[in-house]
Amino acid sequence: MTSTTPPRTLAQLPEYAAAAYSDREALADGEVRWSFSRLRDEIAAASRAAVAHGIRPGTRVAIWAANSRQWILAALGAVGAGAVLVPVNTRYKAAEAADIIRRSGAELLFTERGFLGTDYVHTLRASGEDLGALRSVVVLRGDAHDDALAWETYLKAGEGVTDTERLARAAAVGPDDLSDILYTSGTTGRPKGVMTTHGQTVRLYEEWSHQVTLRTGDRYLLLNPFFHTFGYKAGIIACLLRGVTMLPEEVYDADRVLERIATERVSCLMGPPTVFHGLIHHPHRSEADLAALRLAGTGAAAVPTELVELIRTELGAPDVFTAYGLTESGGVVSVCPTDADAWTVAHTVGRALPGTEIRIASPLGGELPAGEPGEVQVRGYHVMRGYLDDETATREAVPQDGWLRTGDIGTLDDRGFLTITDRLKDMYVVGGFNAYPAEVENTLLGHELIVDAAVVGAPDERLGEVGVAFIVVSGPVDAQQLTAWTRERLANFKVPRRFVTVRELPRNAGGKLLKGALRSKARGDRG
Repeated sequence: MTSTTPPRTLAQLPEYAAAAYSDREALADGEVRWSFSRLRDEIAAASRAAVAHGIRPGTRVAIWAANSRQWILAALGAVGAGAVLVPVNTRYKAAEAADIIRRSGAELLFTERGFLGTDYVHTLRASGEDLGALRSVVVLRGDAHDDALAWETYLKAGEGVTDTERLARAAAVGPDDLSDILYTSGTTGRPKGVMTTHGQTVRLYEEWSHQVTLRTGDRYLLLNPFFHTFGYKAGIIACLLRGVTMLPEEVYDADRVLERIATERVSCLMGPPTVFHGLIHHPHRSEADLAALRLAGTGAAAVPTELVELIRTELGAPDVFTAYGLTESGGVVSVCPTDADAWTVAHTVGRALPGTEIRIASPLGGELPAGEPGEVQVRGYHVMRGYLDDETATREAVPQDGWLRTGDIGTLDDRGFLTITDRLKDMYVVGGFNAYPAEVENTLLGHELIVDAAVVGAPDERLGEVGVAFIVVSGPVDAQQLTAWTRERLANFKVPRRFVTVRELPRNAGGKLLKGALRSKARGDRG
């Protein structure tokens, strides 16, 4: 492979980036400042370690950890040895993480200790959950006990693997091989593993990078969590493809983000509206030098026109875009041009990417004309290979005609710009995290006093949306106790912010729950 040849797989990506961008700064993480050549070498060491620990082509490797350089090295090192990456949400409780580890067939887990006060290794061991094929745990950051390996110990084992063997492993990975399995909940509340290939990912994020104007020399503050498609692929992968400096952040903290934008001369910032809302209204914003900021990407919730205007005027970022995608489409379907007017950026998610088709379908399956609302359906090279071990769900989501049924309701205008107007799946987005009512409802029904439950999303100025739970109970319940009880069982973003006790849930004559009525009540009931 020459420096001018784009990579065909993620296994080739570090070598490509080193050849194309060499001494440019690839990563800035604390005191660490690595060039693309140095990053390639560090990933190579992690890849040799993966080989030494028995990672074979197709081996499932899970990673349950916060954004860090170690995450990048562990993930790309394993993928370079032919592994299939299985990212796990850091907000998940032990039972939720164990379910994904078990069902994915992961043999190796990368994790850490101390993120947000959680010892992931201990909580997983103490849970007693079935971990399936898991045989090794590597601690990326923190002490290694409980039979876990330290990151340094993991790397040292790779010293016995030759670089010839490592390169041969990388070369053996093909574009049609699976690169990752990302889990996303559906209407049933049971997470489903979305299978995506190397070739799909490389092509999609090369195109996405072009559409959003990501370019060599940009400095990208990586706020979106790496366990998410956007954080991993529109973050790490896009940066290596384009020669962009990565600046990983563990969590969003407005004070720290403001400081890093100024001191690191950040040019690219992407995240849900809550991120930009926090910066615009920060009491010390006027004191920070934000002159380098030029590109802002937002979405995943309602975006007011005023917010787009304020990003351009108050934060000084002229290029603002919104986009639409889902895990089953590789994370992207459409992008709104960065130079579109504020109303268009706020109210649409742009046109389909090249090589992607979007249609609006009626309940009977026919294509609807411009302006008519219906289900958004997508067809293209990046539509998932299917759900892991779930052929029925795969056929339902992607019938034989190849059109992915997104479950979202939207319209296309005469320009081909897509607007999302509703969600068939009832999903709501809390601060950038997808929350699925069925999963929360199933958890609430496990409480001894809850007879019936329905959860809907309601607007929230800071987080975009929050969950509101309507419950039918058999005895007195306390909202604070319910919140604490639910937090023990679900990630914090899934926990309803309000509990409303009702005599019965509204249903039609056929017994179907009338969630529209509950949404209206949730929007009006601010108590």
